[in-house]
Amino acid sequence: MRLLAFSLLSLPLCVTLAGCKSTPADVAAANLERSHQVDRARQDLQQIPPPSKALYLNVQRLEDWHNPSLTVQEKMISIHVTEPDANPSDLGKGTMLRPEAARQQVLNVDAKDLPQALNAIPKEAWPYGRVVAIEEARDAPASARPQLRRNIESALDTLTSIGVVADEWSENRPVGNR
Repeated sequence: MRLLAFSLLSLPLCVTLAGCKSTPADVAAANLERSHQVDRARQDLQQIPPPSKALYLNVQRLEDWHNPSLTVQEKMISIHVTEPDANPSDLGKGTMLRPEAARQQVLNVDAKDLPQALNAIPKEAWPYGRVVAIEEARDAPASARPQLRRNIESALDTLTSIGVVADEWSENRPVGNR
């Protein structure tokens, strides 16, 4: 009995000395919370219309893509967003008075936060509907390519789970059957 009491009393000390470790309950709670966040993102993203192939299939350069696009890197995902032009007139559009670059943002997120990050993008920034362009980081070393491919596959699974279509790109050219 004393040995059991000593073991139970020394357990917090062992955990403190070894560092904080997640218990199975903590992991389960985190997974449940992540699942709820994905469900919320899926529901909110449903407010964006389905993708319109007539609008995005003719885009030949990633620089001309107007929906959010993803650049998958080894340890994060960069989300490129172009905010819509608030001025409806064509006067001065694309000039120094209304440059498109001023409306572009890059958000770097952890892969697990992708659903919430996409959900935070304004609905007006999705002119093609619920579709994103996705590409591997171009400047990554050859040794990182296998990890990048695994990250792309993981991102594609996440996108599918939240109802977002992925249009995969490589070197500014679409890949496969978009």
